[in-house]
Amino acid sequence: MGESQWQHAWTDGGRRAVHIGDVADFNAQFVPQTPEARRQAHHYSCLAAFYTPDPAALLLPGEPEEQWTAWLARELAWGPVDLHTGLADEHGTVRETLAARPTLCEGIERLGLPVRPWGRTAGAGLDAVRRYESKAASHELFTRTAGGHPGIRVPRQQPAGSPRQAARLLAAAARRGETAVLKAHHGVGGYGTAVLTPQQVATAGGARPLLRALTAEGVLPPGGLLLEEYVPGRGRLRNLTFDAVIADDGTVHPVGTAVMHIDGTSYQGATTGPGTVPPGAAATAEAFGLAVGAELARAGHRGWYDVDFVTDPAGRLAPTEANLRLTGPAVAFVLAARLDAVHGPGHRVRTLDRLPLGARLPQQALLDHLAGLAGRCARFGVRLLPTIPTASRDELPTAGIALASRAPHAQAALDALDAAEAVVRSANEALADPFGLPETVGPGTVPLSGRRRAAPRR
Repeated sequence: MGESQWQHAWTDGGRRAVHIGDVADFNAQFVPQTPEARRQAHHYSCLAAFYTPDPAALLLPGEPEEQWTAWLARELAWGPVDLHTGLADEHGTVRETLAARPTLCEGIERLGLPVRPWGRTAGAGLDAVRRYESKAASHELFTRTAGGHPGIRVPRQQPAGSPRQAARLLAAAARRGETAVLKAHHGVGGYGTAVLTPQQVATAGGARPLLRALTAEGVLPPGGLLLEEYVPGRGRLRNLTFDAVIADDGTVHPVGTAVMHIDGTSYQGATTGPGTVPPGAAATAEAFGLAVGAELARAGHRGWYDVDFVTDPAGRLAPTEANLRLTGPAVAFVLAARLDAVHGPGHRVRTLDRLPLGARLPQQALLDHLAGLAGRCARFGVRLLPTIPTASRDELPTAGIALASRAPHAQAALDALDAAEAVVRSANEALADPFGLPETVGPGTVPLSGRRRAAPRR
């Protein structure tokens, strides 16, 4: 199969690329970077393996085992990969490390290959990124663009310049019996967003104490916020995303539409592939997303971007934010494209970035555990790939995986992905039983039975 237009644009005509796992560097421009937030971003940087279909070099902050990249190279038919790991800890960033290692940087430059970071942190186009990563600026862009797109409804949004004003707006919404969404001007992975019901406001003793508590807990940042209309959801298709690539010449190339998996306000993964999103919704998202992309291109942005939507009960799409960078769903799209090229067309891919583990595992034990699960998933015709292997020894341990199915019909593929996901989740939970641990996870495993487990926020 030949390359699609978006792949041609994104890979600079089919070239391999250097991938930099600098999620923390990008996030630091917009959200507070506590040691915990930076550590979680470093875990998430393992997704750098999937920035383009065939990486030539990976520069990662963490230290994944070589078995991980060997597994991926076999399944995805990669060429030789130059792997550089341990480039940051919870106190530093990848860019700082690279600045202190000129020999490494010179070696990367000698490769003469395109360099793909998570998102732009310097150079041309940065002004567009910093402008439209703002949820206020993206809302203004959506409002300007929505005319002529009858399937789009832009939620109402009001700025609150101070906590006092935010409390007044929230209290007024609660008195009207309305659920409201409070947003920071910038956020990633769900940070800085809270969906608040009138019941929550009343239980907290009012809007002001509720906001003070959310700020103290780090859910919302201090300072100015945005109050946005809450759009009720619509089942499996509640959270959609449209992704596209803006080429160097400013042309916009659609990648596709995916279903995002959201827990509360926190992104957990995505499912993409033929038939995953109904044609009508996909066409509406694409038409609007391309119009937004044309505006981003005129503003100077080049590279990957997406527009996220909530589907209302009438089936209309409400755009909620734009991301001028790679995102979690981008990984699903790139994986689907590579699997189609290597193993044949028609893959539906589901990424699950923060699957809780019932025990803390050494990384080698985690990979052995996932290898066993890969065999079980294969019974459903599903391929399992490890995507984030470095968070398995955290206090709240997790693992990231991708599942892929080539079943001939969309519903059969989605059913197979559901069945495989259920098997993986059950087996991960079973790690909490110290008497039922598989032999492969062995020494170093710390069961968490009886402890509260939750996926950490990116």
